[in-house]
Amino acid sequence: MSREKPVVVVVEPETPGNVGTIARAMKNFGLSELKLVNPPEITRNSEAYGFAGHAREDVLPSAETVTLESVIENYHTVGCTAITNEDSRRHTRYPFTTPRRLAESLKTVETRTAIVFGREGTGLNNEELERLDEVCSIPASESYPVLNLGQAATVVLYELRGLTVDETQLPDVERTRAEEREIERLYDFFDAFLDASGYNERKRAKTNRLIRRLVGRAHPTDREVNTLLGVFRRANERLRDGRESADEVANDGGRR
Repeated sequence: MSREKPVVVVVEPETPGNVGTIARAMKNFGLSELKLVNPPEITRNSEAYGFAGHAREDVLPSAETVTLESVIENYHTVGCTAITNEDSRRHTRYPFTTPRRLAESLKTVETRTAIVFGREGTGLNNEELERLDEVCSIPASESYPVLNLGQAATVVLYELRGLTVDETQLPDVERTRAEEREIERLYDFFDAFLDASGYNERKRAKTNRLIRRLVGRAHPTDREVNTLLGVFRRANERLRDGRESADEVANDGGRR
């Protein structure tokens, strides 16, 4: 894994708001070093600070104004740009990597890397891209492959999180499936619900099989099963009480 976290470079951002959005994405995914090439004025009461969230406390105030030349001289550079119809006969925007493949590649080397984004309207031009080491593009729909600057930065930095975020420190997301006897109780309660609700008898076996397949794929936890048991228990009681009341009314009517 790269020992140094990538830095983020934005070339000539046009609006402070996008700088704030990128700073926030950096904060989300464990990056802190932001460099700006010919940025607009960014003040404490600008949109940049409004959009930056908690990144207004550290990432944004620490942003450094630099030249693209200094970045190229000191970093392995990856230019982020939209996919074009260029092919192997030209090498300005082709071949390109994807954010996910870029992350895998950077895990195998020790290097100082700069992730370079361009302008909101035009991105990085061909002359700038020719000076960068790699090109990275986000796969998107052919009918509309262009993302705005803030979106593109968020997607790229998310994919790079394996270089920047220690996921072993995140909350455990493993699920423990409920005990099978409790899940079987759930199926019994569901079948009783079908009976109490007067469900079509011809469809009952198929519906029970459907719910078994559905729950089987979901791998419910103890809490989820217990919650559903409580729901079906109450529903069955209500349906049973309603049916008993209806029978009593019918019987009283017959005696009269």
